[in-house]
Amino acid sequence: MAKMVQINKSSKMEQEINKDNRPPVVAILGHIDHGKSTLLDYIRKTKVTMTEAGGITQHISAYEINHTSKKDGQSRQITFLDTPGHEAFGSIRTLCTKVADIAALIVSAEDGVKPQTLEVYKQIKESAVPYLVVITKIDKPSADILRTKQSLAENGIYVEGYGGDTPVVELSSVTGQGVDEFLDMISLISELEGVMADREQNGSGVIIESRRDAKRGITAVGIIKNGTVYSGLFAGTTGTIAPIRFLLDYEGKMVDKLSFSSPVQIVGWDKMPAIGDIFQTFLKKEEALSFANALKEQKENKINSSATIGEEVTSYLHLVIKTDTAGSLEAITNELGKLSRERIAPKIILSSVGNINENDIKSALSTSGATVLGFNIKVDAQAAALAERTGVTILTFNIIYELTDKVKELLTEKEPRIEVEEVIGSAKILKLFGITKGKQVIGGRVLSGQIKRGTSVKIVRRETEIGKGTVKELQQSKIATDTAGEGT
Repeated sequence: MAKMVQINKSSKMEQEINKDNRPPVVAILGHIDHGKSTLLDYIRKTKVTMTEAGGITQHISAYEINHTSKKDGQSRQITFLDTPGHEAFGSIRTLCTKVADIAALIVSAEDGVKPQTLEVYKQIKESAVPYLVVITKIDKPSADILRTKQSLAENGIYVEGYGGDTPVVELSSVTGQGVDEFLDMISLISELEGVMADREQNGSGVIIESRRDAKRGITAVGIIKNGTVYSGLFAGTTGTIAPIRFLLDYEGKMVDKLSFSSPVQIVGWDKMPAIGDIFQTFLKKEEALSFANALKEQKENKINSSATIGEEVTSYLHLVIKTDTAGSLEAITNELGKLSRERIAPKIILSSVGNINENDIKSALSTSGATVLGFNIKVDAQAAALAERTGVTILTFNIIYELTDKVKELLTEKEPRIEVEEVIGSAKILKLFGITKGKQVIGGRVLSGQIKRGTSVKIVRRETEIGKGTVKELQQSKIATDTAGEGT
């Protein structure tokens, strides 16, 4: 027995010895147009923001840099997660706060605190991730750093020197002022946190995005949280596996291995991995399958236990949704869920990642009046031809709020109308002059209100309705008129 205890201790000590400091994964979070992607462009010497549709970020992106500190000359690896600031992508921001080791709360020196600033702050606090505040755009003529700090304090975010101990950095992504201090602050926070990982373990991490590549098949982007991912292993996540025949880094370059904190692209999944799910690599395919099935069972049990029945509506706007990535699909699905009206709601009959194809059009045809919506994707030639022949509407977008605005418009157009009866006048029939070609010519006196040409009428005898009609013509003293008032 003593010998067994000694072996366990030795094994535990070896595990501790094998562990290294893990480079930080930093989530860049904040309100739309507060300079998140522009900051990363400056750090990476790129111009990604110039190519984004509508000038806004609509996908999660992962980047890796090596920063050499001017203070001690040491080079340190940092992984950045760039996140969308639009309100529609709240679920992606929540995911990033859970994946990240450090959160950078970006606040513009021009605008101060905005709605998504507060949403992000709440997500940061709930996930208990260490964070710093980054005040951007300090080079702008309208920038006011003191006012921005006051705005933060008014909303319960207290930075150093302004009533709190939250680290704060002021910078410009145009001039570069303060950027080195920002990177040094990340390194300092990382050292204080002292996150460790074991390079010798088979790699594991979290899926942050997935998409369907026309040539390579289903590709998932993950952040490695522990161990090393090698080509030749098998990857497993909820309900799906992939033989890792080759690895791609964050730039899409082929590599033999990637270790903790690095973004990794794993190609060849048999089903689309869900974002936010964990992944693990194994030596054997059977081990990966067992892991994937166990996660799938756990997820199904969780869904079944939390299932609820939604409120009934009288009509649906049936939709087929196709997007470029799983993250886009989740964001659009969440947004459409907010658009239900009193008598009509969006109902997704099919949704998936990839270009619009013939099967999507056939699915739309199976439900009368269904519309096909595409986001950042193409329409196959065969699908376009079938849609034209059958009258199926295809609408494509590359900006998310344009898609949701169109759905709002469609809901307004198709919402069932409710007729509301309003009594504007009453009259007593005094004489029936004759009936010709479905018309009745009557004479009467207006007892109250008005009788107008074109309005609907009910004929009532002893409080019982005996007929309905429409006032086609109206005469007063044999002169045509549009309105007859009380007493005429």
